[in-house]
Amino acid sequence: MRGARWSGGLVISCLLGLYAGMSQGADIRDIRMWHAPDRSRLVLDLDDEPKYRVFSLDNPGRVVVDLENTRLMGRIPREGTVGQFVSRIRRGSPDGSTLRLVFDVQKPVRYFMQLLKPIDNYQYRLVIDFHDRDANPETRQGTLPDPLPKRKSPRDPGRKVLVLIDPGHGGEDPGALGKRAKEKDIVLAIAKRLERQLDKEPGIRARLTRTGDYYVGLRRRTLIAREQAADLFVSIHADAFKNKNVQGASVYALSRRGASSEMARWLANKENSSDLVGGVSLSDKDNLLAEVLLDLSMTKTVSESISFGREVLSELKKIGKIHSTRVEQAAFAVLKSPDIPSILVETAYITNPAEERLLRSHEHQTKIAGAVVAGIKRYLRKNPNVYAFHH
Repeated sequence: MRGARWSGGLVISCLLGLYAGMSQGADIRDIRMWHAPDRSRLVLDLDDEPKYRVFSLDNPGRVVVDLENTRLMGRIPREGTVGQFVSRIRRGSPDGSTLRLVFDVQKPVRYFMQLLKPIDNYQYRLVIDFHDRDANPETRQGTLPDPLPKRKSPRDPGRKVLVLIDPGHGGEDPGALGKRAKEKDIVLAIAKRLERQLDKEPGIRARLTRTGDYYVGLRRRTLIAREQAADLFVSIHADAFKNKNVQGASVYALSRRGASSEMARWLANKENSSDLVGGVSLSDKDNLLAEVLLDLSMTKTVSESISFGREVLSELKKIGKIHSTRVEQAAFAVLKSPDIPSILVETAYITNPAEERLLRSHEHQTKIAGAVVAGIKRYLRKNPNVYAFHH
């Protein structure tokens, strides 16, 4: 990835830098943005494929996007709303036919740009991500970092059980859409209620993979669980289907096929896997032994995930309809941690009008969170030798 060094030590790198696209012109309908703790994302919504180029300037630091024969129909976000990396956005026209957007950068950054083609309800989108200059690019993309984050043993005396709660989607990814609600908003609200309830329980503490309306990569979500030394992982979602009559909650664990593919991925990186299987390093093991150890670990984790899921499902049955009476299995990326029991909870069908109303209800969101808490406590009580939890 090429970079340009600015006089103040500011490094900027970009995925796309030269003119791109074949369009004769486009209109920018809107400029949208989301801010995560480690990045800001700005999205230009266009009605046609743009012809553009990107470059950087220094003294002061700026990122410049020139778009040929393009008009800005929406408003430029006001100063103070564009996140921790960009202080303001300005517009200009260097030659009368080119729209120039100038992003004044206030700290050392990397920026990454991509053009997304029309899909679903979206037309063309020009996406710009601003990251801290020193951020690990692999961690940002959600691939295996170097080295793999170590995970503390859940048996450490005096340590509370940590539940990592993962609200699905976020930011540019709205998830499933109801008539009035977006999945990303509903699941974040439920996740925050779940976090508050768990933090009130003796011997348990909770953390979120995202705390606001921004997107976290799927691989990054599982890495956060390891970095936080999580004991359990719960991903919160809302289901959707073209038939509006379909309803009910479901709970998923990782499928064996998903476990096998993930095992191959981790084994390919075993030299960096300093603490992968219950504190046992794979880096000094021969390939066959490493494969056996990891296979045993993933088999046990999938089994524990199913047991964990059963307890949560039994509690969800008490508050509403159930779509499936057993824990389903699928190759969801967020469930692929090799040594953290992980489940995905589909709270209800947001495409079902009655269930959408329930999902939007604060009272029902609290009930969903309470059911998950009760399921977590039941699972912990049944595994006293693994988790220091006796309440």
